[in-house]
Amino acid sequence: MYRLLIVDDEEIITDSLYETFARHMPDRLDVCKAYSAQEALNWMRRSRIDIVLTDIRMPGMSGLELTEQIQASWPNCRVIFLTGHSDFDYAYRAFQMTNVRYLLKTEGYDKVMAIIEDVMEEIRQSHSMLELLEQSREVNSRLAVIQQEEYMRKLLQDCTSVVSSPLETQDELAKRGIGLQADLPVYLILGRFNTSPGTGSELTRVQESVRIIGSTLMHERTMYASVTDHYGDTVWLVQPKQEEEKEGDKLVRFLEGTLELVQEACMVSLGVSIAFTLSGRSSDWSEISRQYERLRLLQWMKIGDGVSMVLTDHHDELSTGVLKESGRISSRIEIMSGYLETGRIQPFYDIFEELASELLQQDITMERAMETYYNLALLLHSTINRWGLQQQIPDQRNLLHLGEHACMKDAVQFLYHAADELVRFKRSNEQERANVVIHSLCSYVKENLEKDLSLVRLAELHHFNPSYLSRFFKQEMGINLSEFIDDYRIRRAKELLQNTDLMIREVALQVGYEAAHSFTRLFKKLTGMTPQEYRESVLVR
Repeated sequence: MYRLLIVDDEEIITDSLYETFARHMPDRLDVCKAYSAQEALNWMRRSRIDIVLTDIRMPGMSGLELTEQIQASWPNCRVIFLTGHSDFDYAYRAFQMTNVRYLLKTEGYDKVMAIIEDVMEEIRQSHSMLELLEQSREVNSRLAVIQQEEYMRKLLQDCTSVVSSPLETQDELAKRGIGLQADLPVYLILGRFNTSPGTGSELTRVQESVRIIGSTLMHERTMYASVTDHYGDTVWLVQPKQEEEKEGDKLVRFLEGTLELVQEACMVSLGVSIAFTLSGRSSDWSEISRQYERLRLLQWMKIGDGVSMVLTDHHDELSTGVLKESGRISSRIEIMSGYLETGRIQPFYDIFEELASELLQQDITMERAMETYYNLALLLHSTINRWGLQQQIPDQRNLLHLGEHACMKDAVQFLYHAADELVRFKRSNEQERANVVIHSLCSYVKENLEKDLSLVRLAELHHFNPSYLSRFFKQEMGINLSEFIDDYRIRRAKELLQNTDLMIREVALQVGYEAAHSFTRLFKKLTGMTPQEYRESVLVR
């Protein structure tokens, strides 16, 4: 979904354009509005904007000055100047800017809508980077890449074993061609596929492509290094290029918006859905391993519905309690645990069945059978206790007593039974959590009709990414969030028109419309009558 911001100091123009585009393509375009350049900049600081439709001449700050500030923060943002002035100097200056178009207001709504469609297609095509990916793979030196990846995986697993003084660390980075500075902290990004993109060489190709897409879109404002970790997930270490972004959250906002573009590009170019977790604070090099583990845990805790999302870790302090060593356990058991926690059921069963079948092989040694069984049993037993499912599996103690079973086949069957109960609970629990989120959101809308109910504001209040919230609501409710809000506003307006003596303007304010003419247009569009006609029709009855 792309985000359009309409900027004009003439409210009637802004409101009309907003209503037109908000209903023209609700599945593809999230529309915001601002009545001044300063208000537009506030939007840009809150969320990524893909297209800005703005007047050139406005009080305080012109559209040209606004565009310069927009392009400094969001270089890929497209700007369309919509103005009533045919002044040659303004047009000439507009044409000198990149990603900018120029339209006269006299050209009409159809022309404006056609231009927006063209720009959206232009953005979509710019995300189709398959040719760039192939070229990049051809020029990569595989040996250098392998050395880089080895070093970075060691950083993620145990940074204390490879990080020493900043000077020595910088030498190690330079030897491997890693363009990061050892005397500056780093931000971490973790990307995980929502569904398996393939196996073998196909999986490797997709993993490399995701890294190239992300690195390409982050290139202008960051220094970075990327790697595919032991779990098949993509990790970036990122530092800002610009001095003013070394403190504060400007870089985090840029990364959040850019990762949404990475998701769009991955879907367009590769046909894969990917979720991202981003550290909201920079980490010292000695903290990299702990921050990496924290991001992995946070991703496990998200609602496992397979929808792309960008989750930012805003905690100031790293939690150490959840990162304690849990004892010796094989890498396959660790991966299984991650799959189960995140609701990736089929990959969980794939590894589970692989290990369970080993237990039934005739040539397996007793030592290997004991190790494999108790690793599986410990994983299931600890998950049952952590999730509070002792009542659903009352004989769970048998998991840790292999001798309680008549034979190995019976023991394996009991493992399957426990695994099935956990999977059944996971699926029902995720749906329940989704229902709680939707109920909270709907209740807030119904109780706060007069407040800001923009997608960005609702996402901030409910701690979601705006694009994810829009898709999540549509997936759960079957309608767009904007349609739900409009429908409930009209319901409330009908109640007020029927049961109170409030003027039309007062009714409009109570259901969230500052301009009565905007309220009247929406009311007539959805009911076929103006508010006054509706009130009179009710009185006649």
